[in-house]
Amino acid sequence: MENPKVQVILEKQVLTVAKAVEDQIDEEIAALDRLDHDDLEALRERRLQQMKKMAEKRSRWIALGHGEYSEIASEKDFFSIVKASERVVCHFYRENWPCKVMDKHLGILAKQHIETRFVKLHAEKSPFLAERLKIMVLPTLALIKNAKVDDYVVGFDELGGTDEFSTEELEERLAKAQVIFFEGESSISAPKSGKQTRSVRQSTNEDSSDSD
Repeated sequence: MENPKVQVILEKQVLTVAKAVEDQIDEEIAALDRLDHDDLEALRERRLQQMKKMAEKRSRWIALGHGEYSEIASEKDFFSIVKASERVVCHFYRENWPCKVMDKHLGILAKQHIETRFVKLHAEKSPFLAERLKIMVLPTLALIKNAKVDDYVVGFDELGGTDEFSTEELEERLAKAQVIFFEGESSISAPKSGKQTRSVRQSTNEDSSDSD
């Protein structure tokens, strides 16, 4: 049987939280009530501008090949792709079962996260990049932001250590690295890991042309 004193304390805590939530809702309703016609028009205009800006972004992303999971024909093409798109997930693969499993999930995520370019590159046909980015285990996902490799997903170790991981588990890992977003905003507000990034630019003097 539960301790009556503990139960009383818990009830008080629940009531305190409920009261705080109620007060916040009341405050937000009161703020809306105080808005006049001009304020509402300003809010509507701001929302329209946000929608217009997002539509322009989506059009640009689609023009760059976002929304599809595609194979990069050559190492040279890799550099142009990572310069053009701010966020890129690149799957270094070979023709084996684990890489095919990764392909399946990436194909789904590419359609769901149009803000990010999803590509694949045959590691054995890309010796320069594989050596430069220290790709040793396949599959490996290079998570690239602003033309720099910011993080890696190596094999399935971070996905439960099995090829039966779900698309949602991979999605969560990519969101944690902030290389994909949900509803236009970061799904997980995680601080930068502090890991040293590796440049994937052909020349250190080149500037990334990609910004949202």
